[in-house]
Amino acid sequence: METNGNNAPSQKAKTTNEVIDNAAGQKVSQKPLDGARGKPRFIAVTSLEDQQAIRTVAFHPQGHLYAVGANSKTLRICKFPYLNDLREDHETRPAEVVLKRPKHHKGSIYCCAWSPLGNLIATGSNDKTIRITRFDNESCTTVGADTELTFHDGTVRDMVFIQDTSNKSSLLVSGGAGDCKIYVTDCETATPVRTMSGHSGHIYALHSWGGCMFMSGSQDKTARLFDLRASAAINVITSPSPGSAFASVCVDPSGRLLASGHEDSACMLWDIRGNRVVQVFRPHTDEIRTVRFSMNAYYLLTASYDQKIVLTDLHGDLMQRLPSVIVAEHKDKVIQCKWHPSQLSFVSSSADRNVICWALPMI
Repeated sequence: METNGNNAPSQKAKTTNEVIDNAAGQKVSQKPLDGARGKPRFIAVTSLEDQQAIRTVAFHPQGHLYAVGANSKTLRICKFPYLNDLREDHETRPAEVVLKRPKHHKGSIYCCAWSPLGNLIATGSNDKTIRITRFDNESCTTVGADTELTFHDGTVRDMVFIQDTSNKSSLLVSGGAGDCKIYVTDCETATPVRTMSGHSGHIYALHSWGGCMFMSGSQDKTARLFDLRASAAINVITSPSPGSAFASVCVDPSGRLLASGHEDSACMLWDIRGNRVVQVFRPHTDEIRTVRFSMNAYYLLTASYDQKIVLTDLHGDLMQRLPSVIVAEHKDKVIQCKWHPSQLSFVSSSADRNVICWALPMI
């Protein structure tokens, strides 16, 4: 099996597989990449083609639907395919579109997110606006008029929902180009309730966990850790030497381990509680646009402008060489990948104008 080279961390870190073990409450049946199963072969189950590059995908929290946003300004909702009888000889079939909204924005759709309750879909665009759409899960239809947010003064590059459990309202965290600020919006009132400053470059990536925590990645070569209960970032993480923009960030379910993808093709693992680098490695040869932990944090999914999607095995000692293998490819730059909420399956979007659902054969 092929593996990718790794650079030794610049400082000692004792965080190893302990971080990963604590991230999940259950074990998975899949063996490590260097185990008896050998190289995993993900199959293209469904494919959807657009007229222009497809930038973003987002799963409904229940996993039965996923949203697709494209440069063509079109928003689609697709049905996630049935996988229980997936065979190795499966032929890719067209994705089932249950909802299509042309001209959803005046510009390209750069990002989308689904609320934890599944009743809201948010999209951000280079038209500098955010649209919040109410969604009825049973009928797969939108409800009422969209809410438009216009306080960003540049392209909206990423957004994440945070569910306020105290009053059962949804908060939307958004960032992008322009003033380099992060806005926290109450979706019920469509009013920004917080503005987080600190970055000096465009905000490229956001990730939330734990109900009140979120991480931002920026062109300014820093990632910032925010707690909604604090007025400013509680930690600032710098890009590994020689330094490159944070194109993607993700935190494992335990809140202990940060993975970041960078424009110079570096991927960094950072121990949040120990405030130190665990490892820097290069699973790709070009800018990494997606880093995502699997639901149990045993695997890291990365996608890149090198047209490849790579799975890195995190079962062992995180300070040692990490087995990485190419599991899928597009015909052009891969822009985004998202894991299914509960299955070892993912959806990827690309500049080749396709969004593909990938899964492991069951038979």
